[in-house]
Amino acid sequence: MMNNRAAEQPAETRTQPKAQGKTSIATGQQQTTAPAAGAAAAAAPASAVANANNAVANSIPRKSSCVVTVGMMEENRIKQRDMFKVMREKKNALMNQDGGNPNWEFINMIREYQSTIEFRPLVQGQSVDQHQITVCVRKRPLNQKEQARKEVDVVCIPNKDTVIVHEPKAKVDLTKYLDNQKFRFDCTFDDTCSNEMVYMYTAKPLVQAVFEGAMATCFAYGQTGSGKTHTMGGTFNGKSQDSMNGIYALATRDIFELLQSVKYQSNNLVVSASFYEIYCGNVYDLLANKNKARVLEDGKKQVQVVGLTEREVNSVDEVLAIISSGSNLRTSGQTAANSNSSRSHAIFSLTLRVQASPKVHGKFSFIDLAGNERGADTVSENRRTRSESSEINKSLLSLKECIRALGRKRHLPYRGSVLTKVLRDSFVGKNIRTCMIAMIAPGMASCEHTLNTLRYAHRVKELAVVDPDDRVDPEEDLIECDEPSNGGTHNFNDLEQLRSLNEQEMTMELYNQHKAISDLQQKEEEVLDNHQRVNEFLEKFLPEAKELYNLTNLVDYDQDAYCKRGEELFAQLAEVANAFKDLMSEFRTKLSQEEIVSQAAKLSHRK
Repeated sequence: MMNNRAAEQPAETRTQPKAQGKTSIATGQQQTTAPAAGAAAAAAPASAVANANNAVANSIPRKSSCVVTVGMMEENRIKQRDMFKVMREKKNALMNQDGGNPNWEFINMIREYQSTIEFRPLVQGQSVDQHQITVCVRKRPLNQKEQARKEVDVVCIPNKDTVIVHEPKAKVDLTKYLDNQKFRFDCTFDDTCSNEMVYMYTAKPLVQAVFEGAMATCFAYGQTGSGKTHTMGGTFNGKSQDSMNGIYALATRDIFELLQSVKYQSNNLVVSASFYEIYCGNVYDLLANKNKARVLEDGKKQVQVVGLTEREVNSVDEVLAIISSGSNLRTSGQTAANSNSSRSHAIFSLTLRVQASPKVHGKFSFIDLAGNERGADTVSENRRTRSESSEINKSLLSLKECIRALGRKRHLPYRGSVLTKVLRDSFVGKNIRTCMIAMIAPGMASCEHTLNTLRYAHRVKELAVVDPDDRVDPEEDLIECDEPSNGGTHNFNDLEQLRSLNEQEMTMELYNQHKAISDLQQKEEEVLDNHQRVNEFLEKFLPEAKELYNLTNLVDYDQDAYCKRGEELFAQLAEVANAFKDLMSEFRTKLSQEEIVSQAAKLSHRK
């Protein structure tokens, strides 16, 4: 057994170097084998190492995941740089496309939105349905000042009855977007329509109705500078106005043409004109140097404007002369929208009567309303501004509700304002025709006023109009709560009705302010009337007082008669003076109350 083990030992020793040599070749390392391997064993590993080196050199080395991730990130960076470069180039192109306009983003969004709309605006001769109440909208073009400020046109009129306002807005993260609001009306006019085209679809159908005995009303509504005077009075060439192509002149021309027509020539109709304004609840005659007129109701509940001048006219030139002279006297002032804003409502009326008869055959009233932006200014520090703004706001709300009530069986709140009082004939009766032209400015700076104008016009037209033969006149529809109580008037009842119908537009604080201002105006009217009576009394008192004093120059004057007459005369003076003094005290109290209520409304407005 020991011999066998000794014989096996050299065999293991011989096999170990071979295994080690193979291991060295597999690992690519040159190692020295045992001397017992011989020369043949040394030559074999050398050739194997050379073959292994060639195989490694020809193979693709394996990359780690970190190297791959870094490479992908670098590729993404290159792609992002290229993408941002394209975006910057596109952005610069869009910015330079509109001459560097700072609102280029909104312009591009508006352009993209309008590219999806099919534009088919109103064209000459296209038919439009006629209604008892017609509400139209006219957009004016951007003026030179707006173009100089690089204003954005945010209004488009795609077809004959639709208006779209692209209201610019921003999210919480300052991302800009558009709120595209659509409105629909009877007729819409874009900025390419002329005055003649506007007249054809608005006031022209009403002229024929006037000769058939209708009470027609056409009024222009909108913010200052939206084109009311341009539409009603005529186009401007610089500072001069061409009055021949305004609605005033165009309607007057057609009226005189119909007067001479075969159909109406035998009626012996004559035309008379009146022109007046309403400012702070008072009526001023523009044909009599702004003399004050009074609005009163007679025993038959007919509204009469006492002291108003009415002139008979025979040609278009006479009418235009009246309008020109009256417009120069109209009350105006500076507002945020315009340096020469109309603060009053101007009413120009053409009345048809049978010759030598006081009975009205037909009447056409043209109304240029005060700018609606003044109606929102009710929290001013100035009392006069608050008063005029309150009257404008109240009259516009009352006018809207009166027009809406034309198609409903209910009481007309025409006593809610002086404007609707003097226009009572335009609301009461079965043969009534009304046309409203809402003027809008296209600039982005006027977007809020434009939306307010369109909402007002939409509220006028939102209810369906029923057959006027089914409507009940206000006198026939009065209920007990409509009757004045405690010697009061209908004004507060109508004001309460306006409040109930317009809770969002007339808050409780604003209602209290309107009521306080109405109280103040009523008390002021009472004081002024009393002051006039005092002046008239003094005109009689002074001669009598002088005559009584002259009696004392006689040596034998009757002293008892002098004292008796003096006591009576000065007692009358004291009575008149005390009454006037009490009224003045009440007037001051109303002034203080109005100030307190206005301060409360101002605090509520700030909240």
